[in-house]
Amino acid sequence: MTTEKTSFVYVTYILSTPQKVFEAVTRPDVARRYWGHENVSDWSPGSKWEHVRANDERTVELVGKVIEISPPSRLVISWANASQAADPASHSRVTFEIEEYESMVRLTVIHDELEAGSGMANGISKGWPIVLSSLKSFLETGRALDIFAKPKAA
Repeated sequence: MTTEKTSFVYVTYILSTPQKVFEAVTRPDVARRYWGHENVSDWSPGSKWEHVRANDERTVELVGKVIEISPPSRLVISWANASQAADPASHSRVTFEIEEYESMVRLTVIHDELEAGSGMANGISKGWPIVLSSLKSFLETGRALDIFAKPKAA
């Protein structure tokens, strides 16, 4: 039986340049400032990447491989929880499309090949909007959002 797949797409417009947006995703020292994690890789096709918590524990939370890279307009990576790295069926795919759009950038993040109803699918549908909002705030104002914030109790 084939597992049903789903995808998540998020589009935002950022007052920045394609190069700065691309670097914000791929440079660990920049990603840690708005994401609370570092994306660590040599960014060559086929190379591994790790999503490392930017704290004292330096926990590797997500892993994958660089599938395609075309700076500063496109990056495609596989994506899995570190605990499921050995199971190819648990891997999903993330595509970053970065387009110049007059005086700004249109960033489209497509997270697909997700198992429908899985914890990963549910988590990324909440995670991507705050991470990408923080990226936008950081590049436009120099101030990131608290991506670990929780909703206030009613």
